[in-house]
Amino acid sequence: MKTLNFTKMEGAGNDYVYINLFEEVVENPVELAKTISHRHFGVGSDGLILIAPSDVADIRMIMFNPDGSESEMCGNAIRCVGKFALERKLVDKYTITVETGAGIKELVLKAGNENKIETVIVQMGEPELNAEKIPSTLNGEQVINQSFDFGEFQLNGTLVSLGNPHFVTFVDDVKSFPVEKWGPIIENSAYFPRRINVEFVQIISRNEIIQRTWERGAGETWACGTGASAVCVAGILNNKTDTAILNHLTGGDLKLSWQGKGNQVIMEGPAREVFTGKWRFN
Repeated sequence: MKTLNFTKMEGAGNDYVYINLFEEVVENPVELAKTISHRHFGVGSDGLILIAPSDVADIRMIMFNPDGSESEMCGNAIRCVGKFALERKLVDKYTITVETGAGIKELVLKAGNENKIETVIVQMGEPELNAEKIPSTLNGEQVINQSFDFGEFQLNGTLVSLGNPHFVTFVDDVKSFPVEKWGPIIENSAYFPRRINVEFVQIISRNEIIQRTWERGAGETWACGTGASAVCVAGILNNKTDTAILNHLTGGDLKLSWQGKGNQVIMEGPAREVFTGKWRFN
């Protein structure tokens, strides 16, 4: 019976199944992502991450959502890729580059006890604010706090892409907000031809916020790195937060900063290995 070695990892509660393509062969990643990610019949995860060789960076990250769709980038997943690569000796340095669907990202790996990587700083890239490039059906250079009509409800939102498209909206009480009801409606709206991730954000202070995320192809997740980065940018554009924030997500905290146009968003957060195992094909 054919098997695949895998590793379950999580960053701020955003959990993925990781497979090392330096040693393993995955023939059908779309179907594997659907089965292995299932919370009841599989390992259970927010998606599948393939770690592969790269011709343009130290390593490559290929990402699939639980529904089998491929995604460009995940800030929480990429931190775990860095930890995996160094601790499995796929790289031998603490500052590395990772090829993603959203371009090459630089990581700084920070060790803790027993020289294990505990936190990772990621250069998330410059935010894309052009409405058409998000992509969306709207025109204009930026969409900031604009009213959207979703049929059942109207909601103000700001559009930001960090490789993945994001709709950021600010709410008074994020804990009681109907994320499960409104998230999929926004995700699949005709405004967004490639669907969109949705961030629901409560402001605590100019340096501290709470975030819940509805991810396209995954549903509500406990954390979203590109989403947290988009929230950092949207908070500044809406004059609700300063250039550095602490973001409280369901699964943990992330530190983020952005110094404005022309600068990359910087994110720092945890990376943790949960367990390893073998996946058997029927």
